[in-house]
Amino acid sequence: MASPLRHSAFRRLFLGRTLSLVGDAVVPAALALALLRATGSASALGIVLACAMVPRLVLLPVGGVMADRFNARSVAVCTDLVRCAMQLFTGFQLLSGHPHIAFIAAAEMLGAAASAFAMPAMSPLVSGTLPAETRQRANSLLGTANSLAKLGGPAVAGMLIWAAGPGWAFVLDAATFAASAALLASVRVPHVKPPKRSFRADLVEGWAEVRSRDWYWSSLIVHGLWCFTASVFLVLGPAVAIHSLGGEETWVAVLQSGSVGLLLGSLAASRTRLRRPVLAGDLALTLYALPLGLLAVPAPAPVVIAAYGVGMAGLGFLGPVWETAVQNSVPEHTLARVTSYDWLMSLGPTPLGYALAPVAADLWGPSVPLAACAVLVAVACLATAAMPGVRGFTVNRAP
Repeated sequence: MASPLRHSAFRRLFLGRTLSLVGDAVVPAALALALLRATGSASALGIVLACAMVPRLVLLPVGGVMADRFNARSVAVCTDLVRCAMQLFTGFQLLSGHPHIAFIAAAEMLGAAASAFAMPAMSPLVSGTLPAETRQRANSLLGTANSLAKLGGPAVAGMLIWAAGPGWAFVLDAATFAASAALLASVRVPHVKPPKRSFRADLVEGWAEVRSRDWYWSSLIVHGLWCFTASVFLVLGPAVAIHSLGGEETWVAVLQSGSVGLLLGSLAASRTRLRRPVLAGDLALTLYALPLGLLAVPAPAPVVIAAYGVGMAGLGFLGPVWETAVQNSVPEHTLARVTSYDWLMSLGPTPLGYALAPVAADLWGPSVPLAACAVLVAVACLATAAMPGVRGFTVNRAP
């Protein structure tokens, strides 16, 4: 496979995306520490995170319509500028020494709303800057950059917080969004305008594209179930690690192992040519049953740590393979809308997992929901092989 970095348009897209990923990877630790310093309570962090999640989910289909109606590059540049302004505002709030939680929550809400427009625009940007034969390599490069950012982001955040305070982490993130906007503004992306119609008709057309492909909607159900089980793991995992596996250091090691696994999975996808990519990607998600089941026991800490790396490697492998299959199969003029439904159905069950996991753990202990999730993700991912479209999707034919 030829390197996508030979294409100057993609090089600028990749550089801009990488910069913003690094900035975003720094923010979570800075936000948590800043709010805990300001309030002494974890509830403020929960409020701010909820304010960010809700508008993102609600506005994803709207963002898909806008990215299809207008040039995806223009949408991405505008959203980068909005997020730059919101992160800069939050940074100045924290640097002032007297941050207002309501103002920070509002800024995070607006930034999350902008991300709902940016996320569906990404696939049209990749497909618009590259020929089909290089897209899997390109998606793997983007996945690798994301993994490396998540791996190094907490360390950068720690140094910034130690040296200058958490506010500067947000200033850094704002700078990365500004750089990304400048790079994207110089990229030319072809745009196929859809026929003029009502907003509702655009939404319906996008959903019709999803419904018409059984390999697509069945895989989205599985991806949503995977995200549900992952949210249960992330809620219950810290308590199990602290009380049964050796303490906070174990949980940190689990998360770092996941970042390494995500990276290795993305790298593997860049070197793989699959005849049935959708089937292979969905089956790779079954690996997540390993850390869920082993944490339910719980197994010794090194085993759980290694298992989580293996489970996240499956996700790292799926990402580029799935994105390439979608970009090469969905018509250009509906790609952003279809991608927005992808994000919505995949991320939608996450808040449910956050809410139900502690309730189930209080009733039956953490082992029961973790074991149930292990069975759920394994059965759901294996069941996609029963779908004719999933089995029949090949590199030469997209049902």
